[in-house]
Amino acid sequence: MRTLVIILILSLATSCVEKNNYSETADKNIKIVKQYFEYFNNHEWQKMAEMYVETAEFKDPSLSGGIVKMTRAETIAKYSELNGIFPDIHDKLIQTYPSGEKNIIVEFVSSGTAPDHSKFELPICTIFTIENGKITKDFSYFDNFEE
Repeated sequence: MRTLVIILILSLATSCVEKNNYSETADKNIKIVKQYFEYFNNHEWQKMAEMYVETAEFKDPSLSGGIVKMTRAETIAKYSELNGIFPDIHDKLIQTYPSGEKNIIVEFVSSGTAPDHSKFELPICTIFTIENGKITKDFSYFDNFEE
């Protein structure tokens, strides 16, 4: 009986430690994501790209189908081009959701002014995978349908 009580106490202590580690990792990853959006909204593409590993995986309706690998330089080029089309592009963070140890799901609304001076708002959901403090995957989901 005494052994059973000791095992239960150790199990509870271990599960609390694991939960705290998960919480610390999730907190760090949320801070990384918030910094990412600050760089995005300031149009600091170089700093934003440095938050990725050298070659990261992207999934995005605006890219060709499936997963696309892009270097930091290609990421800078992509967002610089986007900024050229929408000079006032801005993302409003709605919510972040930790998912496991490496993933942060982000709900946000991208807005700006198109070349024809029309305003747009686009709800987006992105799953960031973060390993060792760097973004390794950036999988975005939104309706890219044009009427």
